Amino acid sequence: MDKKKITNMEVKRKNRNDVFRYLCKNGMVSNPDISYALKLSLPTTTQITKELIEKGLVEEKGELQSTGGRRAKALAVSEDAGKAVGLDITKNHISLVLTQLTGKILKYERIFLPYAPEGYYYQEVDQKLESFLDGCGCGRKGVLGIGISFPGIIDLKEEMVADSHILGVKCLPFSQVSRFFAYPCYFLNDANAGAYAEGIQSDRMERFFYLSLSNTVGGAVYRNGGLEQGENFRCGEVGHMTVVPDGAVCYCGKQGCLDAYGSAKCLTDGKLEDFFERLRQGDDKAAGLWDKYTSYLAIAVNNIHMVLDCDIVLGGYVGSCMGEFIQDVRDKVSERNTFAEGGSFVRACSHKTGAAALGASLKIIELFIEQV
Repeated sequence: MDKKKITNMEVKRKNRNDVFRYLCKNGMVSNPDISYALKLSLPTTTQITKELIEKGLVEEKGELQSTGGRRAKALAVSEDAGKAVGLDITKNHISLVLTQLTGKILKYERIFLPYAPEGYYYQEVDQKLESFLDGCGCGRKGVLGIGISFPGIIDLKEEMVADSHILGVKCLPFSQVSRFFAYPCYFLNDANAGAYAEGIQSDRMERFFYLSLSNTVGGAVYRNGGLEQGENFRCGEVGHMTVVPDGAVCYCGKQGCLDAYGSAKCLTDGKLEDFFERLRQGDDKAAGLWDKYTSYLAIAVNNIHMVLDCDIVLGGYVGSCMGEFIQDVRDKVSERNTFAEGGSFVRACSHKTGAAALGASLKIIELFIEQV
């Protein structure tokens, strides 16, 4: 009897989560819309939305246009239900994003702030965050939490940043960071955060590999609304996959890593937008760098695809800027691919700006939805 009771409670919670998630994703809808999409009975759907309204999470927004018959009440997530912050920490910058529960970005800001493994750094980050929220006119009670993205291995079991070569950090407990902030914190790897932003808002919710090509190279496997972490939380760390045996030295100290051939710094020390503009104008030096870069990138992309047999999404700084030049990558991947798929499985990321910060904030929203 107790087991059945628990099961029924779990089913009700799942239904409530699914309804609220649907509302967050689809904007203004009706009970019949929700009932049809989620295959729930109309009475069940109506009861759930009533509960969500009573909790202040959902509001009635008038009536939808009639398609014949009585007009249905329009329902939408309340703008006062809560907001989430995403914080992406890199070697020289922090990125901040504030989102509604619907995932809509209210404000984004990138700030120059070189990383230091010291308390004063996090105090300054907190000050920047509070100023950021002040600029948004966001009441502190409305902030559900902060998703914090780090470049490195995030050990969720031991609750620490296990290793970040680029930041010079090892075994940094989450508590040593979260204590500087007045909000609940959730930590995740930067590539995982980028993949989460790419996948959680997709209609397809398919499995794909996210290859983050920024000043460091990382990756993540996204599948059905979640991230595959691996036994040691290193799933997707392709930046340290060997592409050239005994090749160029990587910042990790090894030779021939993808990071040494695929980071944004291989193309330019300046702005990537300027590099791609030169490439667009036919600059010979830019063309030579791009040809070399894409040749190594194609090796990595093809190897990843052979192992995982899924789409490869190119993200990070390079993936966000390459635009029409992605076809160069597809062509080179196609030349290497045994199954002659034409490189169609390679695509550029949808989120061009602040993907890691956005993904971190969306993770906070999803954790909130799971508790509704």
